[in-house]
Amino acid sequence: MNERIIELTDIAPKDFWGAQDAHLETIKKYYPKLKIVARGSTLKAFGEKELLDEFETRFKRLMLHFTRFNSIDDNVIERVISTGVQTEHMNPSDKVLVHGLGGKLIKAMTPNQQLLVDYMSKNDMVFAVGPAGTGKTYTGVALAVKALKEKQVKRIILTRPAVEAGENLGFLPGDMKEKLDPYMQPLYDALRDMLPPLTLEDYLLKGIIQIAPLAFMRGRTLDNAFVILDEAQNTTHSQMKMFLTRMGKNAKFMITGDPGQIDLPRSTTSGLKEALLVLKDVDGIGIIYLDDKDVVRHRLVKKVIEAYKRIEHQG
Repeated sequence: MNERIIELTDIAPKDFWGAQDAHLETIKKYYPKLKIVARGSTLKAFGEKELLDEFETRFKRLMLHFTRFNSIDDNVIERVISTGVQTEHMNPSDKVLVHGLGGKLIKAMTPNQQLLVDYMSKNDMVFAVGPAGTGKTYTGVALAVKALKEKQVKRIILTRPAVEAGENLGFLPGDMKEKLDPYMQPLYDALRDMLPPLTLEDYLLKGIIQIAPLAFMRGRTLDNAFVILDEAQNTTHSQMKMFLTRMGKNAKFMITGDPGQIDLPRSTTSGLKEALLVLKDVDGIGIIYLDDKDVVRHRLVKKVIEAYKRIEHQG
């Protein structure tokens, strides 16, 4: 009897097999002449070679569907396993970046956000600058997840300066993760929209996705990675220079920030503001400015930004 072994690569088994292995049982029904056994992330199938070849081809198409859409159901299994119909391919006019949980389509919502997507496809380093709520971080995380799923990079690295604690976190209670989580929460929130919980947990455990304060980047060379520096307005000159020079081979760097929300001491120059001046004419670096027209949060956020802008101009 012939044997075929298939590994669920970059897929959390519990998400793929379904509750109480319901999806696995459905798959088995379409191949009654094969003996199919799954344990963890490994599937083994036994039977005639020709039938195993067909099964492997269609099963891998099902894996591709799950990787792209974050879900499968009985209808998908029937279409892919039973008929062998190839899952949908993204066409050039499709602006969806990733398919989030619950069928959520994550894509650029404004012209400037789409411009940010276009800049990232043409440049290895992009600065995205604008006020709160303009989708800088969220769009960046979506692009990073897309690059990971399409195997353009091997890992995602998300970092922020923990300026509120002066990056001196020792006095805070708890272990290092508990100390850092409050500062990294917006990054976790974005990832939770885009990846199944078990997949995200697995990626974090394996280091495929890394979330760390900026101070932890020192001394590293970041190869084969999509790296996002968030809240970059709170970096100093030395921190920004340190971060930008971490760039390794096959890396994508996105730097996001809001120059209007600097928490540094008044005597300290923002590393983001300085970098925008120093690097504005460097070939291969894109700079996109978003504004209140790009705000995609509650409608009042745009009004709040406008109101504060009026007061600041008066001052």
